[in-house]
Amino acid sequence: MLGLALATSVFANEEKARESIPHLDHAFVIVMENHPLSQIIGNTAAPFINSYAKSANLAANYFGIGHPSLTNYLEIVGASNFGVVNDNSPDWHNTACQGDKTLNTLITPQLEGAPNTCPISGSGYDAATPNVDSTNEGSASVPVNNCYVFPCDPNTNFIDPAFTVGKTIADQLVEADLSWKSYQENLPASGADLANWSDGLLTDHNFDIGAPVAGIPHLYAVKHNPFAYFANVQAGTDPNNSLKNIVGFDQLYADLASGHVPNYSLIALNQCHDQHERGASEVGTGCQYDPNPVSNALNPAGIAQGDAAVQALVGAIKASPVWKSGHSAIIVVWDENDYTSKPNQVVTIVDTNYGPHGVSSNVRYNHFSLVKTLEAGFGLDYLNHAADKDVKLMSDLFGSKHE
Repeated sequence: MLGLALATSVFANEEKARESIPHLDHAFVIVMENHPLSQIIGNTAAPFINSYAKSANLAANYFGIGHPSLTNYLEIVGASNFGVVNDNSPDWHNTACQGDKTLNTLITPQLEGAPNTCPISGSGYDAATPNVDSTNEGSASVPVNNCYVFPCDPNTNFIDPAFTVGKTIADQLVEADLSWKSYQENLPASGADLANWSDGLLTDHNFDIGAPVAGIPHLYAVKHNPFAYFANVQAGTDPNNSLKNIVGFDQLYADLASGHVPNYSLIALNQCHDQHERGASEVGTGCQYDPNPVSNALNPAGIAQGDAAVQALVGAIKASPVWKSGHSAIIVVWDENDYTSKPNQVVTIVDTNYGPHGVSSNVRYNHFSLVKTLEAGFGLDYLNHAADKDVKLMSDLFGSKHE
């Protein structure tokens, strides 16, 4: 009886916590790139973002899960890395990868230099994710007994693998008769299928040329388009849950102007506008990589482009008819901290059309918390790590002003 009472109490507390998140009609998740909170907050090259962090709500103790980008994007939409701890492109439409009931290569995670990523499906265990990754920009050693993310093992600084299913919030929304889109800047006119990167016209697999094309600026990047990695989305058997849900920014601004937007929008700017930046030889000095992110030597032009892009997006969303009624939220979140030895603490701004503003929260959150909170707002079950008992709902940032 004591066990039953405890279980009932836990369930009641979980339901009370869920009820603290108001029903959401629309959520706009804008993902930025590769800078820790310390490089953005207080940076004079980002005046709008800094002003917005004060006028909206700031998650001042929010962390990326690990590295690299794709891993964090998968965790932002599915609360799991699904066995993927690299930035590799999809192994498009490879149905042979779906023969067993595992997610990718869960026993041997796909590391840097591994083959392209098998379409995600089935169920299994996700991969242990390191706190600090020195395989890309920056160079760092793993700190000892200093977990920047959670849940993790303090002796290894790794997130423990957990059983997971190959689904995202998109699948949950469709099952609940709700809708989603992934808006990708510089998506080629030919669409997302087979495109790993593009300048908005040509791709690495251009349908007119029929062969890989060298020398194209990598503005659109599939590693920032997580839904494209899932087998059911690639297959497109459900017209409401397919690659047709992935569209460009021309459609984004048209949808906002008309007010016909999906319930959930993932918005990914191109790699100049999202503060990721590219090499000067590829796209010019305005999008040049930070000279030394470890020492905070940043490219102010890259920071400023991201600031202007966020301002344009937020302005368009707030001018849309959907912002004037119902419950809507804008979330601006950075995926990770650019591989440095700094804590993987990133800026996350939450703005709603219904609740309090000017809140700065010191509660420790991460990408799993964001998934969990949006699921609560849409009335969905908690998925994968979003169901972990120590993953908190972001109720102080999403809560109602009537609380």
